[in-house]
Amino acid sequence: MTPSALLKILSEVERGKLSPETAAERLATLPFEDLGHTRVDHHRSLRSGLPEVIYAADKTPEQTSAIFASLLADGVDVLATRINAATAEVLVRAHPEAVHNTVARTVSLRQTVGLQRNGGHIAVVCAGTSDLPAAEEAAVTAETFGARVTRMYDVGVAGLHRLLAVRGDLLTADVVIVCAGMEGALPSVVGGLVGVPVIAVPTSVGYGGSFGGTTALLGMLNSCSPNVTVVNIDNGFGAAYTAVLIARAASRTKQG
Repeated sequence: MTPSALLKILSEVERGKLSPETAAERLATLPFEDLGHTRVDHHRSLRSGLPEVIYAADKTPEQTSAIFASLLADGVDVLATRINAATAEVLVRAHPEAVHNTVARTVSLRQTVGLQRNGGHIAVVCAGTSDLPAAEEAAVTAETFGARVTRMYDVGVAGLHRLLAVRGDLLTADVVIVCAGMEGALPSVVGGLVGVPVIAVPTSVGYGGSFGGTTALLGMLNSCSPNVTVVNIDNGFGAAYTAVLIARAASRTKQG
């Protein structure tokens, strides 16, 4: 449930347009709804400002579809991550307005598009085309939850002039997400160019001793740029979730 939906119910009770019993009935699924296989957290957006997100890996299409429908009924923006083609097909068939991003492996459906949104501006940067799955997961997540996203792809340190060419756009962002594999150097370089938080996403991309992204992870953790913080390997979603919270706070500060 969104804060605005809760306030509307309380306002209708106060004005006598809604009985306390009916209001209690509508609120019966708070703070969670037990679907048997999943307890859907309808209270999360009231606590943290962002709704629950479906991690679809290892869930059946039926389980994911039931959770998706439950969240939709709550009136929030809905996002399913790490989704396979079969499950995505089930969701899009049931909800034709949902968007399946095959690169990000997400299905999203925004229900709050018409509302005023102060999500701030997030730049999503990746070193190479092989980093796109993590970068697009981050971009879709940020867009689903109301941020304005600028994508800057294939600007790795092997061709530094490509990054410098987009520096002007970087400087307009409230927070920057940087996805990179190999040695994971790009976040440190970006961190030295901007005066905002940089969230680094190590990707499982690289030859031999990259150890499935561990080399990039360790390199990013040892960054000499103090504005760089790091999430886990390939965790574009986690980077974006945190980035949205930072960007929202920055946007409120600018407006206030």
